[in-house]
Amino acid sequence: MSDASLSIGPRRFLRTLLIGVAVTVALILAVGAAQGRGPAPVLAGFLHLKGHLHAPDLGPLAAASVQIKVHVAAVSTALAIGIVLMLGLKGTTVHRTLGWIWVVAMATAAISSLFIHRANAGSFSFLHLFAGWTLIALPMGVFAARKHNVRLHGRTMTGLFVGGLLIAGAFAFMPGRLMWQVVFG
Repeated sequence: MSDASLSIGPRRFLRTLLIGVAVTVALILAVGAAQGRGPAPVLAGFLHLKGHLHAPDLGPLAAASVQIKVHVAAVSTALAIGIVLMLGLKGTTVHRTLGWIWVVAMATAAISSLFIHRANAGSFSFLHLFAGWTLIALPMGVFAARKHNVRLHGRTMTGLFVGGLLIAGAFAFMPGRLMWQVVFG
């Protein structure tokens, strides 16, 4: 089996996505508990959405700082390309080209997040741990690909996709956060 024939496939992609969602829900509930709120108030913030969905309001994003705009652009790019990379054939020229764009987008998202301090009143929050890990794991994943260690490369990059984009990104959509205002607000 060649590298080009390896694809995560829709079934494994959905399993990875569900694991990411489950971990995200657990983390959101844990953060709520750490802030002295039980699961009911945290979940109630999400449940009030029924019947209130609307087109995204880009006003809050347009009024945000440059760091946030760069971060959202980088995350959006990495998310879109990441889905294509995970579902597409591996080892092709398209995969390698999109992979390098994804690495740059992820690095940009991680670095720009270090300049965003809205979640913890002007200082770093636990979300910045995702940025730190991304900046460590990205070179590891690239190095694994360069050494043709397909298994390590796939695990590292899939872990970055789930942890750095899905889990960390889900916290941006918590009630009261900027992306919550844009999408649900």
